[in-house]
Amino acid sequence: MLSVSAELLSCHFRLRRKGFDLRVAEAIPLEGVTAVFGPSGSGKTTLLRCIAGLDVPEEGGVRLGDQDWVRDGKTLVKPQHRRVGLVFQDGRLFQHLSVEGNLDYADRRSRKDGNGISVGDVVEATGITPLLKRPVEGLSGGETRRVALARAIVSRPRLLLLDEPLSGLDRAARRELLPYLRDLPERFGIPALFVSHDIEEVTALADRVLVLQGGNVTAHGPIGDVLNMLDLAPLTDGARQGSVVEAVVRSHDPGLGVTQVDLKGQALHLPLNESLAENSVVRLFVDARDVSIALTRPTGLSIRNILPVRITALSPEAGGVEIDLSVLPGTGTLKSRITRAALRDLDLVVGQEVFALIKSVSLAGQNN
Repeated sequence: MLSVSAELLSCHFRLRRKGFDLRVAEAIPLEGVTAVFGPSGSGKTTLLRCIAGLDVPEEGGVRLGDQDWVRDGKTLVKPQHRRVGLVFQDGRLFQHLSVEGNLDYADRRSRKDGNGISVGDVVEATGITPLLKRPVEGLSGGETRRVALARAIVSRPRLLLLDEPLSGLDRAARRELLPYLRDLPERFGIPALFVSHDIEEVTALADRVLVLQGGNVTAHGPIGDVLNMLDLAPLTDGARQGSVVEAVVRSHDPGLGVTQVDLKGQALHLPLNESLAENSVVRLFVDARDVSIALTRPTGLSIRNILPVRITALSPEAGGVEIDLSVLPGTGTLKSRITRAALRDLDLVVGQEVFALIKSVSLAGQNN
């Protein structure tokens, strides 16, 4: 839930480039992580550049809290005075400095402004103590992104802008970096805007999502509300389709190797993860291709997650059919993707009550 004291980032502007027109008219509550989500070329990075002051819209303005940064297409606050921490895809560390030198530079530039952030706390939180004396050219991709994130926080910004910081990393490096991106904004009290076209990254990291497509905002709001009402296929550059669901951790059974969670009144079983506190809320990603449909509750299967559902929509697409499902008797929603042949054989219709067989469900961001 958003705090009533959260500052608003007001972006009401238009920026035109050859063959591209970005129009934004949004007030973004700055609390936690807001994902800027959409396909390549939709204007995500350009939006961040306008907020940072690297690009200047010719119409409208940008305002943070009670301070106008751009008004009527004119810059009122220069980029270096906006206290914005930028993390790019390539890290952009100073190659002639060590890791410690990069942090020292950001520390001096900040003039110690901010909310009591210390360099030592940031180093500990990002796990880069062993890297401090190393030259940056010897860092791995994941290490480079962690140092870049640490440097941005040490600059004591009012706002973090993260431009696809996981792009180009392998699976192991992505999983290593995800917890830092998820936890650090809250730990240091710095709201963040996070650019991505990857639904799993967005699901794992964001509290809110702003969707851009063709230079226009097509949706903006809490992540569960937005992602579950959209057709994600045109937005994800071919990434997997699925459902974002929130569930409550109920119990752990080491003997059976499962963690049980509650999805709106129905039990789901995950691989054992005792690090999840009982009664805590977890966000899950369920791949639509891992949800099969049965007309009656099956028996004699190894699949443990079988839920009663009602079909709320059938959407034929190239190569298959996407089905929207409402979990019974609660209010959870799921998506399934089946073949047209399966749709014909099962004779499915909207409103029909069936069973969803979930072959795989995992914590958001861990199903790569």
